[in-house]
Amino acid sequence: MAKVTMRDVAKYAGVSVATVSNVLNHNDHKTTEATRNKVFSAVKKLNYRMDMTARTLSKGKSNLIGIFMPQVYENNIPGTILKENPYYSEIISGIEYSARMLGYDILIACIGSAEQAIELTHKRMLDGIAILGGYEEDFWDKVYTLEVPIVTIDSYDHERKDVINVGIDDEFGAYLATKHLLSLGHTNIAIGTAILDYSPVNQQRYKGFVSALTQEGIDIKNCPVIEEEVSIKGGINIGYRLIKDHKDVTAIFIVADIMAYGVIKTLHQFGKNVPDDISIIGFDDLSFSNYTIPALTTVRQDIYTKGVETSKLLIGCIEGNAEIPNSLVLPVSVVIRETTKQRNK
Repeated sequence: MAKVTMRDVAKYAGVSVATVSNVLNHNDHKTTEATRNKVFSAVKKLNYRMDMTARTLSKGKSNLIGIFMPQVYENNIPGTILKENPYYSEIISGIEYSARMLGYDILIACIGSAEQAIELTHKRMLDGIAILGGYEEDFWDKVYTLEVPIVTIDSYDHERKDVINVGIDDEFGAYLATKHLLSLGHTNIAIGTAILDYSPVNQQRYKGFVSALTQEGIDIKNCPVIEEEVSIKGGINIGYRLIKDHKDVTAIFIVADIMAYGVIKTLHQFGKNVPDDISIIGFDDLSFSNYTIPALTTVRQDIYTKGVETSKLLIGCIEGNAEIPNSLVLPVSVVIRETTKQRNK
C-alpha cells in the first residue's frame, strides 16, 4: 500500500498543500475553523502520519529536547538512577508535561561522557538539553561548546559557565531541617549524606547543617558525619553505623528522603523506635514520604515544579524569549510529619 502523503490529504480535503502544512505545523492563524476541520478530518480518514525527519530537516528544528542524567554503574554493570531514586522520575514528569504543553517531545538518556552527550545531541538534532546530576569538570567544558541552549538543574557552577540553572537554596533548606531538630531539644545530631567531596549540592546542605549548629553554640566535632551513597541501600548502611558507632545520637538529618527510607528500615529491624529513640528529618519531600511508617518529616522542595520550570526556561531559550533569567531559585520549607518529636529527657 502506497504511503499517504500531504498531497493526498490536501486533495481529499479540497485545499492546497500549503494549507495542510500550515494547519499541521500550527501556522494556521489565518485559516478558518471550517478549513482546519476539513484538514484534520482528512488526516484521520487517510491515517496520515507526518514525516518528522523531513519536517526537522526542512524547518531546521526538531521540537525535541534532551534530558541527560549520569550513567551509574553497579558491579561494573550500567544501571539507571531512574530505577534507584524517584526524585528523577518526579522531575522528569514535570519536564515532560510542560514540554508537551509547549509542543515539544523529550528524549531521556543516561550519559557517561561528554562525547556521548555531544553525539546524541547532533544525531537526534536536539533543540536544547537539560542536564541533571553531577559530572567531572572535563564533561562540562566539552558539553558547553554545544551550540544549543542548555539548562542545568541544581548546578553550583552555572554562573561561571554562563548557562541557566534551576535549583533551590540547599544550604537554607538544611539549616531549616537542623533548626527543627534543635527546636525539639536535640543536641546530639548526626548528618547522613552523600560523599561530600563529590557532591556540591550536599556540600551546601552540610554548610546549612553546620550553620544551624554553630548558631546554637554546639561543637560540630560532636555531631557525626556519616557518608554513604544516595540510595535506600546507602540509608540502610547509615542505620547500621548509627546503631554500631553513634549510640548517643538522638536525631539525624538525612540529605535525601530516599536515604531516610533505608535508615528507618534498619532502625526498625534492630528494635529502635522512630521517633522515640531517634528523630529523623529528610530532604526532598518525595511523594512516598507521606506514606512511610512513620510518615517522614522532611524539607520540601517542589520537585515536579522544578521540572516544569526547567522545561519552560529551556524552551523559552530555544524560541528566543528575551525575558529568560540566568537562574531560578525555588522555595523550600519544612513539612512536619511523624519521624521527629521532642527529645526524651
